[in-house]
Amino acid sequence: MDQVGTTAEDYEMSDEVERGSGSVPVQYHQFDISDEDEPTGPDLERGHNGLVRVADGVTIVMTGIYTGDVDVTVTLHETEPAPDNGDWQEIVEVSTHSASGDLMVRGMMDDLDEELPVLSFNGPGDYRLRVHARGRDTAVDLAPDEITEWYLIQVWPAPTEETRVLRQTDGYGASVRAR
Repeated sequence: MDQVGTTAEDYEMSDEVERGSGSVPVQYHQFDISDEDEPTGPDLERGHNGLVRVADGVTIVMTGIYTGDVDVTVTLHETEPAPDNGDWQEIVEVSTHSASGDLMVRGMMDDLDEELPVLSFNGPGDYRLRVHARGRDTAVDLAPDEITEWYLIQVWPAPTEETRVLRQTDGYGASVRAR
């Protein structure tokens, strides 16, 4: 049994549809996952899990750095994949909705240099996001010139479910949850 309490057999085999990686600009400790037309889901408070929140209809990934770039990899799956149990310090699953079919990772105030794959790859509907994070304790509240944080976002079509926390081990996440 792995650290998140599940085994690979608990998950259906999943074919990866697409993968993309790139630098994502961060401002005010966050980057966004949003849809052009409507809210991605109901509000989820900042202190709920310390990694992902939903405010004003936008899904927000909270970063340790104040401003700069983070490395984000997106993988799209037909069915639920097994979590990547590598050296990720935080792993949280949330449900999201795409009204337009244009659910994407976006910088809060800056465009991405190169767009990541559209998360709502099956068009409008409900999806599950599993967000993995590491490195958030490296440069807390700073604006580093180099990448110090990495994120993996696994996405698959799925009906709405409660938010699920799979791992919480970084200090930054603990400080956000304590506020």
